[in-house]
Amino acid sequence: MQYIQVTFSFVSIHEYQKDLLINELAEIGFNTFEDTENGFSAFIDQESYSQYNLTDAMIQFEDEFEYAYTVTEIAAENWNEEWEKNFEPLIIDERCYVRATFHSPQPQYRYEIVIDPKMAFGTGHHQTTTMMMRYILNADVTGKLILDMGAGTGILAILAAKKGAKELVAIDNDEVCYLSALENAALNDIHTITALWGGKDVIPEREFDIILANINRNILLDQIPVYARVLKNGGDIYFSGFYESPDLDMITDACKALNINYCDHQKIGDWVAAHFKKLE
Repeated sequence: MQYIQVTFSFVSIHEYQKDLLINELAEIGFNTFEDTENGFSAFIDQESYSQYNLTDAMIQFEDEFEYAYTVTEIAAENWNEEWEKNFEPLIIDERCYVRATFHSPQPQYRYEIVIDPKMAFGTGHHQTTTMMMRYILNADVTGKLILDMGAGTGILAILAAKKGAKELVAIDNDEVCYLSALENAALNDIHTITALWGGKDVIPEREFDIILANINRNILLDQIPVYARVLKNGGDIYFSGFYESPDLDMITDACKALNINYCDHQKIGDWVAAHFKKLE
């Protein structure tokens, strides 16, 4: 599979503006981002790339900051070389160690996750994934049936499995992510994860104890009614992939209409993760 690398450079840009731009790029299919000296690179598989969509997404930023970008085709094998050079181990709250296959194990941490991300989003380094992992580390998942939407590499499902979740369903609409979740589950010797390729249409009609959804605001708003249907009474939802204002209020209102109440939220930079609970 071929990929497209779009490398952005900026004269000056605020962090929140960069986050907004990344969010817009994620909306049109870009799923991996890498910081550079003067900006960042964004990656998307060639079949999903549209120059029209990119141009349209950039229009709203024309008066916000000065930018330039280049578009390059990149082969999958070259991408693998790139992420191997840039993937650094990650420690979450001194309890979870995330590494690649070429890093040494660190048995002093209670949970160790081995991730081979390839083109899949979710190595734990992005603020949204970090916050979701913190929620999982502090949640009681033992014996629970869990749905992981927008699973990416499967990292959230893997952590929940290592913490004792009984069964997990990991769903992503990107084939590369779907395959990556399968590979990473095997790398971590996890056999309780069922990976599915698709969106809300492939969510099983089962009663889940916990739902994890790290996607973006618009997709979350579209899928919340389905989550409400398959989440058991008293069950928990953990969301991320959006901003505090106005996104959190919009998601809170959508959930409240379906008897799912806001509990609390975390924030790193401009990114937010939030915990909700369905009424008994």
